[in-house]
Amino acid sequence: EYMGTYSHQQPLGVVAGIAPFNFPAMVPMWMIPIAVTLGNTFVLKPSEKVPGAMTMVMELAQKAGIPDGVLGVLHGGKEAVNFICDAPDIRAISFVGGNEAGEYIYARGTGNGKRVQSNMGAKNHAIVMPDADKDHALNAVVGASCGAGGQRCMALPVVIMVGEAQSWVPDMAGRASSVKVGPGGAPGVEVGPLVTKETAERVKRLVGVGVKEGAQVLVDGRDIQVDGYADGSFVGPTIMTGVTPNMECYKEELFGPVLQVLSADTLDDAISVINSNPYGNGAAIFTTSGVTARKFEHEVDAGQVGINVPIPVPLPMFSFTGSRASFRGDLHQFGKQSIQFYTQTKTVTALWKNHDQGGKVAVGFPTPGRI
Repeated sequence: EYMGTYSHQQPLGVVAGIAPFNFPAMVPMWMIPIAVTLGNTFVLKPSEKVPGAMTMVMELAQKAGIPDGVLGVLHGGKEAVNFICDAPDIRAISFVGGNEAGEYIYARGTGNGKRVQSNMGAKNHAIVMPDADKDHALNAVVGASCGAGGQRCMALPVVIMVGEAQSWVPDMAGRASSVKVGPGGAPGVEVGPLVTKETAERVKRLVGVGVKEGAQVLVDGRDIQVDGYADGSFVGPTIMTGVTPNMECYKEELFGPVLQVLSADTLDDAISVINSNPYGNGAAIFTTSGVTARKFEHEVDAGQVGINVPIPVPLPMFSFTGSRASFRGDLHQFGKQSIQFYTQTKTVTALWKNHDQGGKVAVGFPTPGRI
């Protein structure tokens, strides 16, 4: 006789995604290809601020031969979110966006018995050690703070300069001042506008609040003027010094091209600052010491760690492992964990006999020879 146990990963059925404004095509591509490849159908709600990107993606999907009914787009605001959270046929929800929406979707979706993975806000930090490659560290930190206008969950809004590295701040300011701001499609432009004027005004307001709390603005991009765009929502690279963790401007996720500079005497002090912050999306360190890097890697409480890398977004075969207040759920997006998220496990135990062996009633657990 033969008795064996094996498992299948089977699709959930209908799953959904809710995407942010800042990467309207890339973030859905974390979700759709894996979910559909695993046999699910997929409904996506794009941000109402940028609805056009997913319309183009759907047209490309049709041209690629994906059958009608496999992919769908649901436009709208909160009413569309509520539909996704409440619809009984939707078995799982993937979300990327801010904390207020993410907490709401996680609570409402799980309350209706759905799986939910909710990637939310961040306050990513980098530590610059005195032994770091100075040019590399400063270029990387400035670029990560203002790239994409600072409008990404893995942006770098905080740098902690340790010991003698604090003397490098003026050089950092010079590099930030050299970054070109303008309309995104113009040649040579490195930082474009923020998504709305309201967003730009919020960033400027928080910088001003920091000044009132005692911070200094070393590079001020609040009043930048871009020729031909007098009403544009531009904020230039901004560097704030004298920032402390008790300030409102530090506690808030700025989501703009603003770098807040903190100081620490030791590596332990810098790690303590990071671990005291509620968010846990990512953290980075710049050092030429393997011992320092390994200590940081093990002691920092962040889901994604960069060593001489300012934005430690993993390659797609690894999952996006934000933690603490940056994530709600059990299984992360893309990588191996997403396969588990979009499938359910079915385990089969089978017995096959060569002939009728007779025997008696077995009341114990089934095992070979007892059935």
